[in-house]
Amino acid sequence: MNEKIALLVDSMCDLPREIIERFGIYVIAPRIIYPYGEFRDRLEITPEDVYNRMPAEIPTTSLPSIEDIMEAFDKIRVDGFTHVLAVHISSALSSTVEVVAMQAKEVKDMTINVIDSKTLTMGTGWMILDAARNIAAGWNFDKVVEHINQVKSQVKVYYILETLEYLRRGGRIGKVAGMLGEFMHFKPVISVDLEGKYFTFAKTRGRIKSIEKLVEIVQKAVQAGPVNLAIMHGGAPEEFQKLVQRLKELPNIKEMIMSDISPALGVNTGPGLLGIAIQEL
Repeated sequence: MNEKIALLVDSMCDLPREIIERFGIYVIAPRIIYPYGEFRDRLEITPEDVYNRMPAEIPTTSLPSIEDIMEAFDKIRVDGFTHVLAVHISSALSSTVEVVAMQAKEVKDMTINVIDSKTLTMGTGWMILDAARNIAAGWNFDKVVEHINQVKSQVKVYYILETLEYLRRGGRIGKVAGMLGEFMHFKPVISVDLEGKYFTFAKTRGRIKSIEKLVEIVQKAVQAGPVNLAIMHGGAPEEFQKLVQRLKELPNIKEMIMSDISPALGVNTGPGLLGIAIQEL
């Protein structure tokens, strides 16, 4: 039987809509919850909608619903796919991957492999884009899965925030927590460890120096060899444009993607996020 492979992801991978549509990637979305209603991430609410209401209104989030997950599997089946590669945000930051894996066990007529990316935003996005291109190139399912696990070790994510308050409120602060008291006047550069948890990669004093640290990280990466680079922001459009212009001038960048942070992630980071996701090639 010929394999026909579908990609299932969550909206927190932050791949631009154009790429999602070009490769026919299926997306499930967590919910953004306000007292007056629930909205599906990116589908029914934009990042700007969330940031513009902060700090007066800070919503909560919930996982993609079981109904939405099963509806996605049903759609994939109806569209004629035999295999599904589901790639999701780090299990240390969200239970999405666990819920999808649980529902996948209920599906008996398709081969499904659920992958914990151990990262988030465009760190996951680079993994998905690699898989999408390999599927389009006709690779078989096992080879696509094997390669995406190789890419997992190539991606690194770094970001800075205006304040740690939203991470703290969302209970996502992890190993960054130790900085709250001792280093309130510092701006940490936050990364994700091998377990998929946040940790403080570097401590900088003030916003300008934290942005400079992001630039320095990319400069070191391109000196070591070719990279793919994603630049992300959440509610920081002007600083984002300046950062893009600076990083575009660097050598050894094979591909560059600009993206915004999904509302579901923005709830836990607040406005003022700048981030980079590097894939070392």
